[in-house]
Amino acid sequence: MNIKTVPATDKWTEYTLTNEAGMAVSILDFGGIITKLLVPDREGNLENVVLAYKNVQDYQQNPNYFGALIGRVAGRIEGASFNLSGKNYTLEANEGINHLHSGSAGFHQVLWKTEPFQTNHAVGLMLSHSSPDGEGGYPGNLTVTVTYTLTNDNRLLMDYEASSDKTTPLTLTNHSYFNLSGNLKNTVDAHAATIDCSQVVELDDQLIPTGNLMAVEETPFDFRAGRMLGDGLNDEFTQNQLAGSGYDHYFIFDNKQEQKVVVQESASGRQMAIETDQPGMVMYTGNGLDDTLLLSEGKSRKYLGVCFETQGSPASLHHKNMPNIILQADETYKTQTVFAFSLMK
Repeated sequence: MNIKTVPATDKWTEYTLTNEAGMAVSILDFGGIITKLLVPDREGNLENVVLAYKNVQDYQQNPNYFGALIGRVAGRIEGASFNLSGKNYTLEANEGINHLHSGSAGFHQVLWKTEPFQTNHAVGLMLSHSSPDGEGGYPGNLTVTVTYTLTNDNRLLMDYEASSDKTTPLTLTNHSYFNLSGNLKNTVDAHAATIDCSQVVELDDQLIPTGNLMAVEETPFDFRAGRMLGDGLNDEFTQNQLAGSGYDHYFIFDNKQEQKVVVQESASGRQMAIETDQPGMVMYTGNGLDDTLLLSEGKSRKYLGVCFETQGSPASLHHKNMPNIILQADETYKTQTVFAFSLMK
């Protein structure tokens, strides 16, 4: 195991955590961005399984949020506003009239304080940040720590902890785009996914939740017994079409399985299982990607990666039947998501 530190730019530092199996994750202090994740295939070849820019300076803008920590609130907030305890709060409208991933003041644009660490079984990096009351339009002085831990059994843990001196909306996530084919050899069409979910949140044509929960039965959203992501990428089902021919939806977990998601790519033999205490996730299949971005292994293209954004639902700010994201003053926000890598059996 080791931790390697290199300057990424004149202001940013990149930390690479490597375990005893050779698996490695590279993380910038800027945005807490995962820039590389090397995972073995069935032949033992270590290859990158996340989308990343070839030029590190491109993360300065990063409109697709590659690898970044997202907060204070991950996802879309309808009308770039919300009401809390009788008071209206106005946010930056950075996607039409709506607010996406906390706008330009979001945590993906923050230079985090970092503290690497090592134990007998793991290597890690703790990132911390303080967001002042009113930043981005949100109430409360907020302190946040996010800890990435890579264990020797190829588990990548993401631990989030935060507290605020005022009641405030909060739901944090990581926005890595995964591609288990390795080094972006193929799009994610042939990734098979199993998801512990029988209801998803219906979207309108602006990708804003309508407030309706949609049963997954007999739709391309039914992953309970496993199916290919490609099933929904070319489907004529209205919800897939609204998302740009793919998925960009909040899946509410049934909590019947410890592993909420299992993803497999048969050509490489890689498997990724997701464990989390979050109530659901947004699965986004890279529907908005095109060939204008230069990535570490070549040009980007549609469906080149898939995000599993474990989080609460910002739609709860406008609809009461969604997983809540309100953090009470002086309470502790604490949640964990684990990405466990192995080989298909």
